[in-house]
Amino acid sequence: MRTLIILMLLAVLVMAATCYESHESMESHEYLNPFINRRRANGFIQADTRLEAISQERIRERSKAPQERQREICEDYYPCELYAFRHGYPAAYRHYFGRRRTK
Repeated sequence: MRTLIILMLLAVLVMAATCYESHESMESHEYLNPFINRRRANGFIQADTRLEAISQERIRERSKAPQERQREICEDYYPCELYAFRHGYPAAYRHYFGRRRTK
């Protein structure tokens, strides 16, 4: 019986020590009102910029540098790509597509 009372007192002391609500947690403004209004939320949460990034990527695809277009043309033609591995893409493009003859 005596050990039961001692264990009970010990359990109460441990519970009081671990469950004590300190004043530091009450100093925060979020303790009373954890939610903020929409205007303050918009101050640090920006709109979804993925759509803007996708549209910028599409614009960049439309206006590629001539070297990039030549490289893509060369990559689509397998012999040109093999030549490019050895001599570089500008030389490969000139070799296969640079001397276009028109009649």
